[in-house]
Amino acid sequence: MQPKTIVVTGASTGIGYATAKLFIEKGHNVVMNSLNKENLVKAYASLGSPSNAVVFAGDISEKNTSNALIAEAVKHFGKVDVLINNAGIFSPKPFLDVEEADIDKYIKTNLKGTFYTSQAAVTNMLGNGGGSIINIGTVLVDHAIAGFPASAPVSSKGAIHALTRQLAAEFGKNNIKVNTIAPGIIRSPLQGKIGIDNTDALAGLHLLGKIGEGNDIAEAAYMLANNNFITGEILNVDGGHVAGHLFA
Repeated sequence: MQPKTIVVTGASTGIGYATAKLFIEKGHNVVMNSLNKENLVKAYASLGSPSNAVVFAGDISEKNTSNALIAEAVKHFGKVDVLINNAGIFSPKPFLDVEEADIDKYIKTNLKGTFYTSQAAVTNMLGNGGGSIINIGTVLVDHAIAGFPASAPVSSKGAIHALTRQLAAEFGKNNIKVNTIAPGIIRSPLQGKIGIDNTDALAGLHLLGKIGEGNDIAEAAYMLANNNFITGEILNVDGGHVAGHLFA
């Protein structure tokens, strides 16, 4: 397979880092984005400062930044073949405690970031014979957990699921594939940020009885990026979270 140009948002840690790492190791050109420049530079260095990757720090929920991110990919590598919209935030909060600022925060970071970066990428892909957009959603859109109140972030992720199918419909004729990966619980710094000290204690939510790793999502993204006949899908990579339940 010829090297492709991959843009990965939220690439400094967790799923985004694992995804960027896999594509770099496979010989593809990768543009790594993150809001935090210091973390992004450290992530790039930890990968050995590869010559087939560049970094671009900035807040992609700002349209100018999203446009500049895609322009950076074109500047260095000529075009954009694959956009992986991984950047996002997620934290539990009871529904009745959610304030306007909470809703605005999730819509801005999760939905607008995905929307604007996809707009910029599609503009480039239309002139290059197609491409692939891979969004990161959540299984909680289709399989909520009563003990994990997350109405605000789940609503923003649900919008991404809907956007996925709409864009697949609009741009299928242009050979632009649009899909979403809906992860189950994946081991990442996110758990610590929301107060979960022992991620493995949540393994019972999955039929496989274990927690996913960042590379599980990265491998799914790699498959979608190289498939020419999958579009408009929400791919659950969740250890069986949506399929059923374990009973002790």
